[in-house]
Amino acid sequence: MVMGLNLEEIKKKKTTFIGLGLGQILSLLCTCNVFTSSELARKGYNVPTTQTFLSYMLLAIVYGGIMLYRRPTIKGKWYHYCLLALADVEGNFLVVKANQYTSITSVMLLDCWAIPCVLVLTWVFLKTKYRVMKITGVVICILGVVMVVFSDVHAGSRAGGSNPVKGDFLVVAGATLYAVSNTTEEFLVKNANTVELMTFLGFFGAIISAIQIGIFERSELKAIDWSAEAAFPFLRFTVTMFLFYSLLPVLLKTSGSAMFTLSLLTSDMWAVLIRIFAYHEKVKAHF
Repeated sequence: MVMGLNLEEIKKKKTTFIGLGLGQILSLLCTCNVFTSSELARKGYNVPTTQTFLSYMLLAIVYGGIMLYRRPTIKGKWYHYCLLALADVEGNFLVVKANQYTSITSVMLLDCWAIPCVLVLTWVFLKTKYRVMKITGVVICILGVVMVVFSDVHAGSRAGGSNPVKGDFLVVAGATLYAVSNTTEEFLVKNANTVELMTFLGFFGAIISAIQIGIFERSELKAIDWSAEAAFPFLRFTVTMFLFYSLLPVLLKTSGSAMFTLSLLTSDMWAVLIRIFAYHEKVKAHF
């Protein structure tokens, strides 16, 4: 009996450590994506949907190929995947778009708004229970978001963007959609499988992105002077996003979307450190 309890405890700790490790890898990939988006915005390449379109295409090709080879029975509903893709595409669009208006540090910090949203959504729809400590952390997180927004309102143009307040609200809206996307992914990955999830997320994500590009980004794409130097950031973003999406279902299945969103808090720390040591920028004390 004691041995059984010990084995169960060891298994639980192992799962926790794997979750922490995967969370930090995803946090690093997320930080890389934000910095790439910021780099593209500084170069004047304002095509946020195009950036993610290539990632969805790669997901559809790679995982779709695996799915066609295995020919499994489809477990999820197609409209669930379509709604998931819609939330994911628009969440990515809003957060990437925000880099045109506010500082990269504000984007990284405000992205943590997804944490309270995920906790509420998983509590309501997935019946996940949380302790008082996590709820306290959510309250602190919300206070931090309010501080960042009010700081950018006070700082105005000095906050590190053309319209910091607009950028902040875009991030908050995008983070809310991320929470919807992550909660839906957790539900689907536990009731379907990773290959099916990635295939349909890529398929519907690519279709929605293509329609959005055709409506909003045709002129911006034509204006870009395409070269190897111009294309490399897009390629880098595509690869890191593909790795991000491929690892995310593993973490969601083992530890849940709450662990994922909490893991992303370290991306804020990496963003601040990179701004200080790589870009030699001054960062306010409250960050």
